[in-house]
Amino acid sequence: MTTRIAVAGAGLVGRRHIQAINLANDVTLAGIVDPAVPARSLAASLNVPYYQSLADLLVNGDTHGVILATPNQLHVQNAIECINAQVPVLVEKPLAVDLTGARSIVTAGEKSGVPVLTGHHRRHNPLIARARRAIAEGELGDITAVQATTWFYKPDDYFDVHWRCTAGAGPVYINLIHDIDMLRHLCGDVEHVHAMESR
Repeated sequence: MTTRIAVAGAGLVGRRHIQAINLANDVTLAGIVDPAVPARSLAASLNVPYYQSLADLLVNGDTHGVILATPNQLHVQNAIECINAQVPVLVEKPLAVDLTGARSIVTAGEKSGVPVLTGHHRRHNPLIARARRAIAEGELGDITAVQATTWFYKPDDYFDVHWRCTAGAGPVYINLIHDIDMLRHLCGDVEHVHAMESR
């Protein structure tokens, strides 16, 4: 059986998901959802259905799942739409822009029995899998504390995308979340946080 997956959001990350779907065995692109004009052209070039809205896909489309690569601020609304339509959903990270939103997605998914995933793809990197195994097997001894430092340089045109400059976006939500997820994946839940911000 071929699994049909639609992608909502045809920006940079959405296009990467589309490429991955097109390379995967037994998976086909069920359609592209995005109100922007270039998305319609992309769908036409790939010969797949185009939907201007997620609601249109969920009512009229034929999909087994949706990948949400929409702006962070739309994740909760979009994920709940998929869950209410009984369609499994992979939500690009971050799951939501705040804890309340994230909890509402998780609760809705659990209550309805609809699978919900977050796009923390780095967990599937073979190097990360090896590091996790090494830690679990005690090669590094007992991990008692972890300290991490990170910084991001983004060129000016990174911020030309409007939603990246609004609350719930920017490098912390879009990029730092990968590092936080890696810390949790490798070392367990966070027990204490001390953070500072500097310009």
